Amino acid sequence: MTEKSSKNIFSRIFSTIKMALNGESNYDFTSGKINTAVILLAIPMVLEMMMESVFALVDLYFVGHLENSSFAVQTVGLTESVLTIIYSLAIGISMAATAVVARRIGEKDPVAAAKAGMQAIVIAVAINIVISILGIVFATDMLMWMGSSRESAIYGTSFVQIMMGGSTSIMLLFLINGIFRGAGNAAIAMKSLWLANICNIILCPIFINGLGPIPAFGLTGAAMATTTGRSIGVLYQLYNLFNGKGVIKIVLAYITPDFEQIKAIVKIAAPGVLQFVIASCSWIFLAKLVATTGGDQGSAGYQTALRIMMFFILPAWGLSGAAATLVGQNLGAKQVERAEKSVFVTAKYNVIFMAIITVITLTGAEYMVSLFTNDAVVLKIAVEALQIVSIGYVFYGIGMVLINVFNGAGDTWTPTKINFFGFWLFQIPLAYFLAKYLKMGPTGVFMAIPIAETCITIAGYVLYKKGKWKRIEV
Repeated sequence: MTEKSSKNIFSRIFSTIKMALNGESNYDFTSGKINTAVILLAIPMVLEMMMESVFALVDLYFVGHLENSSFAVQTVGLTESVLTIIYSLAIGISMAATAVVARRIGEKDPVAAAKAGMQAIVIAVAINIVISILGIVFATDMLMWMGSSRESAIYGTSFVQIMMGGSTSIMLLFLINGIFRGAGNAAIAMKSLWLANICNIILCPIFINGLGPIPAFGLTGAAMATTTGRSIGVLYQLYNLFNGKGVIKIVLAYITPDFEQIKAIVKIAAPGVLQFVIASCSWIFLAKLVATTGGDQGSAGYQTALRIMMFFILPAWGLSGAAATLVGQNLGAKQVERAEKSVFVTAKYNVIFMAIITVITLTGAEYMVSLFTNDAVVLKIAVEALQIVSIGYVFYGIGMVLINVFNGAGDTWTPTKINFFGFWLFQIPLAYFLAKYLKMGPTGVFMAIPIAETCITIAGYVLYKKGKWKRIEV
């Protein structure tokens, strides 16, 4: 390779990365190079999901150094476990929005795409109002049901109330980003999470520890900072939706409920929501099982490991999200073979990424955990959990791509069925058997996670090869 050709290659790579970070709205994902398309979508999606995972890590870092650190860490972790139900709703509706918007963009109908996106927002806000009220009223009961001691539950009540009361910001942050991703503008989605996180990082130590005239709110301050940061991110998203500069151009008239459009979105979103609720409820059960077999310190250790794990898993989910947009747009353009090739390229990148993360996690688990807790027992449990769970990372990476393929095509029932059998009929019974009957305690729960995830990935691959997803009409 000559020096000139080498420079040309690096110049093209740099140019593609720059396009990805800036948001290349003119790139045609149905005709351009697939490798370039994956990179343009994947880089901002990875950074976006990395920023989403930073929310919990920032909270965990600051509350892990409070006086009642085990209570605080447990509260943050258990609340995040409950919030996964809201994440499930948000991801489910967001996924439907991505599928419909991507299909309309592939059909070269941006007006229909914009209208579909706005109707998805109407649905999300209506649902989340009810959830927020329930979360505020039953905050203490929620923590106790999850296995927290009464003392710990009372300590964390205000944290839960603020997080649940402000959960509309979580819902909209995921959903509106799904609209941008479906349109192929993943950079705006990334920038909204960056802005939200910068605000959270600045506000967290101020609200937790106090500064000048601002009093120290302790654990409650972490919830205040996170909710404020996410809300600022949503305002940035709304500005970009309504400024009329992107492919998606929203006008206020689109807010008027269109029941035919709502029906079409719900048809895709309902199994999508159910799909992620099934997975979320499984994680909630595992958290409860760890809390009952390992006590407050066992629960704190598991939650610490889970937050670190999600820091690595969410970027991989972001990378795999490129498959959803590419599959949706190429099926809309009637290019099935190109959609299949996009899946292979995305899966290859995700496997490489997760293999690297596996090595990092196995070798650096103790160092990573030590950043978030001073408790020796919590640290030991968290390291064990992180190392056991990381064994299945490569399979998680493949499974994520397959799930996004089905969802991006609008075939949301297939992954829903996979999750039902994989999580409820296999992972939960296996975790209970290992933890309770074999007296393995939290270790048994940790082992059940990579075993079940590997089996779920294998089942997903078998159904992917059958090809039903190629024939779904949206």
